[in-house]
Parts: sequence; C-alpha cells; structure tokens
Amino acid sequence: MIQKADRLNDVKEYYFSKKLREVAALRTAGKPVINIAIGSPDLHPSSTVIEAIQQAVTLPNAHQYQSYQGIPELREGMAQFYNEKYNVTLNPATEILPLMGSKEGIMLISLAFLNKGDKVLIPNPGYPTYASVTNLVEADTIFYNLNAEDNWLPNFEEIEKNDLSKVKIMWVNYPHMPTGAVASKEDFKQLIAFAKKHAILIVNDNPYSFILNDHPLSILAVEGAKEVSIELNSLSKTFNMAGWRVGMVVGDAEIIKTILEVKSNMDSGMFLGIQKGAVEAFKLSNDWFHKQNEIYQERRAMVWKIFDALNCTYDKTIGGLFVWAKIPAGENSEALTDKLLYEKDVFITPGTIFGTNGEGYIRASLCVDVATLNVVLNRITA
Repeated sequence: MIQKADRLNDVKEYYFSKKLREVAALRTAGKPVINIAIGSPDLHPSSTVIEAIQQAVTLPNAHQYQSYQGIPELREGMAQFYNEKYNVTLNPATEILPLMGSKEGIMLISLAFLNKGDKVLIPNPGYPTYASVTNLVEADTIFYNLNAEDNWLPNFEEIEKNDLSKVKIMWVNYPHMPTGAVASKEDFKQLIAFAKKHAILIVNDNPYSFILNDHPLSILAVEGAKEVSIELNSLSKTFNMAGWRVGMVVGDAEIIKTILEVKSNMDSGMFLGIQKGAVEAFKLSNDWFHKQNEIYQERRAMVWKIFDALNCTYDKTIGGLFVWAKIPAGENSEALTDKLLYEKDVFITPGTIFGTNGEGYIRASLCVDVATLNVVLNRITA
C-alpha cells in the first residue's frame, strides 16, 4: 500500500469533520439531532451582494482565470473597509492580499515563513487549525496558556519561561474563538512590544470583530504594528458569506509579497462573481451590523437560558458568535456533550477540542434561529 506522508503522523482529522459524520449517521437512523455547535452563519448575505454575483456571471471575462491578487476593485474595497472601520490605512496595491477564506491564509503564512524545526506560539485554548498546519509544515508547537483569570489574554511572563530563540510566528485571535474575549489597544501594544523584543511575527486572526462587539479593533491600529504583525480577516461571519470563501491578509508590503509567492503557486485566482459580491459587501452601511446584532442578541439570550438549565456559568459581557460556558464542577466536557448528543439529540461543542485549557467548558453557536434554540431548551429541561 501507498503509505501516507510522515507529516500526517501528528495531524488528526478536524474534529467537526469527524463528528458531523457521526451526527449525520444518527440523523439517518432517525434521531432528530439539532446542531448548535458549528459557527456557520445561517443568515443570508445582503441582497445587493447576491445581485452582484448574479450580474457578474454574464460579464465577458467572468469565467477566465483571475489575478492572484484579486481585482483592484476588491482590494480597494478592503482598504476602505479597514480605513472606515478600524482607522487603519492600507495600500491596496501592496498591503492587501485577498484569500479564499482566511483559513487558507493560515497555511499560506506558515508555508511562507516556517522551516522544519522552527517554533510557533499557539494559544490554548485556540483554533485547532493553528496547531494542525504547524505540524503539517513540520514546525514545532509551543502552546501558551489562556485562562479566565487573565481574561483569556497572553501571560508574557509565563511565555518567556520558554526558549523563544527559534520562535518565528505567534498566533493570536481577538476577538477570541472560542471564548469571545476581546483585546484592548493596550493589550495589542504589549503584544507588539513582545514581538519586537523576540523578533517574532504576530498574526492576529480577526474574523469576529463586528459580532456583538461595540469596539471593533485591528492590531494594525497600534503604532509600529506593521513592523512585526499582520492580520487575517474574513467575510464569512461579518457578512454571512462563509461558503463564498473570501478573506484577506493585510500588513507590511514585503510580508504580503512573500505570502503571494506561495499563493501564486497554490491557486489560479478567485471567481470573478465572488469578488464582485465581496465588493458590494464592503459598501454596506452600519445598519447591516446593527440588524445582524439584534438577531444575535435575541439568540444569545436563548443560549444563556440553555446554559442556565445545564447549571453552567458564563460571562454576559463577552460578545462574539458563540457562548463559552463553564460546566459544573466535577463534570467532563466531552462526557457532557456526548450525553447531550445521545440522550437529548443536541450537539454542543466540548471545550477540549480547542486545547487542554478547554476542559471544564462547552461552547454553543449563535448560528441557529430562536425557534430551534427553544426546542433545544425544551429537550434539556424535559
């Protein structure tokens, strides 16, 4: 038999990829499982975005290969968005690279900067793909602890107890997934100072800025940030375009140029219609965000009731697309979520999939309508 590559020895199939097959099998067997685990927006993009992609398919060049850097109109829209929403000035020609989803960016950045044996700082808890991609490119992981006592922010004194001489990248993610914690400008200043001290590239993964968050912030708004940091962003959550796969990486021109060296060998450009739709998304007014958040506020109130019924505790001051909750003392995260799945036909995420510091927590998504969440509440309290 053909043997799989050694690089896969330390990489497991993504939790949701495997677990959703299990959920599908239960549904096939007649179980009415409700999924409140996944952060895939069920709301639709704006009608202007839909119209733009519909109109684009008839354009003379719609079905040709597109630029690796995206159409100028898209990069200009991204630059304007960053200027208006984050007060960050970006050169659309050199400091912005559109991506096929920000998840692609995690791989491209890692391929662009990491050699075998380089080290990477990864949050625990944090998005599992950071560690998976680090393993795929044969770099080494150093997990840094996040906890509720520190508001899920890095403890630099603790991090500096590690040998950081070979660290090239530090992944941060604020607003944070899975906890919803936010970083202030002062927190980002400390990150930038840490990065300069140790010659580390900070990558802030920032797709949740506008969901139940009154103060959207980019790490690039900090003076000197471009010297040592870049940022990933996405239209998936902000504009309900998850399946469109539109994201971006922004920052220093030389860093972006290096990432493009990888990307230009990985794909042949994004479909024009998707780019045209994204352009329209960036033109939406603040009313768009207000209306989305009104829906999410109502849903979050229902999730709080669900967690109350499970005797969980949670922080009502934290926003984001999920609710992160501490389960009762003595309970186990995976055992609790499996019990809910098999006894109540409800799929909730165990905190452990985000790292060892996720033990004792569960996470629910707001990508489910109120009526469905009410069914979940009734099942749990029955």
